[in-house]
Amino acid sequence: MNIAFFLVAKSEVIYLSPKNTMRQALEKMQYHGYTAVPLINNKGRYVGTITEGDLLWKLKNTPGLNFENTDKVLLEDVPQRVNNIAVRINAHMEDLLTLAVAQNFVPVIDDNDIFIGIIRRREIIEYFAKKYISNFDNEK
Repeated sequence: MNIAFFLVAKSEVIYLSPKNTMRQALEKMQYHGYTAVPLINNKGRYVGTITEGDLLWKLKNTPGLNFENTDKVLLEDVPQRVNNIAVRINAHMEDLLTLAVAQNFVPVIDDNDIFIGIIRRREIIEYFAKKYISNFDNEK
């Protein structure tokens, strides 16, 4: 099945720019209750995912950095420990299963590498659970 049916469009996705600050990321993540947010550059391209862990490690490993001065650190200067993989809009749900094991969401890009949205892990799991139950019921 094509993933377009499960796409959460960019207009409905909370995302940040690499030019946003750590403070902006922390506040946005707290407000929305997210642990990871996609990073989209000024050309609209997906450039990575920033996680709470990335922010915490940066805070821990940067001498003199504390919450009060996180507004001085750009997200482009925060190392990302995990490289979340994006897929193209013409991918199939089967392509997403292994990615969903390690990613909260799978970023989706178009043929020009422009970010167009995400597929959440929840939808991927629900899709395969329904497929499994349907196959199980058909075997009876």
